[in-house]
Amino acid sequence: MTAVESRPAGVVLANGPGGHRPFGARVKAFVALTKPRIIELLLITTVPVMFLAEQGVPDLWLVLATCFGGYLSAGGANALNMYIDRDIDALMDRTAQRPLVTGVVSPREGLVFGLTLAVVSTLWFGLLVNWLSAWLSLGALLFYVVIYTMLLKRRTAQNIVWGGIAGCMPVLIGWSSVTNSMSWAAVILFMVIFFWTPPHYWPLSMKVKEDYARVGVPMLPVVASNKVVAKQIVAYSWVMVGVSLLLTPLGYTGWFYTAVALATGGWWLWEAHGLLNRAKAEVTGAKLKEMRLFHWSITYVSLLFVAVAVDPFLR
Repeated sequence: MTAVESRPAGVVLANGPGGHRPFGARVKAFVALTKPRIIELLLITTVPVMFLAEQGVPDLWLVLATCFGGYLSAGGANALNMYIDRDIDALMDRTAQRPLVTGVVSPREGLVFGLTLAVVSTLWFGLLVNWLSAWLSLGALLFYVVIYTMLLKRRTAQNIVWGGIAGCMPVLIGWSSVTNSMSWAAVILFMVIFFWTPPHYWPLSMKVKEDYARVGVPMLPVVASNKVVAKQIVAYSWVMVGVSLLLTPLGYTGWFYTAVALATGGWWLWEAHGLLNRAKAEVTGAKLKEMRLFHWSITYVSLLFVAVAVDPFLR
């Protein structure tokens, strides 16, 4: 019997009587396969980079085309991720209500949906934006599905470190959609997200590490102590803040971005060191307050990239 067939008691099957699936529930389920909340975060890093690349307001149609293509591409990657991980999703409290677990969407439908979005998004970018952006979006999708989900996630505690490269790609796509080229500015912001991803996700992993341990996924908090994880978070945080400050001396941003990067980065480091101090004291449970850094990490990246978009107008 597979993990999906032996669902835990908390899983609620969403099909109606006789296997009937209400249309509204089906639509909602397919949207859920795309993980809209995660895609919102990806778009937050895409659009501001377009402003920086344009050094002003980019063409509105281009922004809409890039965002829609990005949604399709990331949505396809997320749907394929859920298709591959449906066995462990059924056993984790955090994911037990996903559509492929509850049965609102069948595995075959989820696979076809994800592959369709992958093809459509690549063609959308290539025909309506440019082919450099198309190949970057396809590369991000393949990296997330094949490298992270299929190869790294269940094998190494470094899964989120290298798998997070897929989440960095929207920065490059935002730049390439405007310029049809790359630059050091895009690379620097790519690296900001690269070093942001582990200390963003590890606090959440600390909170739900029992879930990951139950299904044998070796997230760092599963295989290492809270103190070791917190030390890693602090190390990545310092590098992230340092990299974020490279844009100004290289001439891509001015005083406004620098001020925001220093203020938000300083607060991030305060929170990261606070988590480390609590971990060193061997505090566990609610007193560890690991989710404070997780929530701040979302605010941080939002404010930093808003500053990226606003800065060209103040120089």
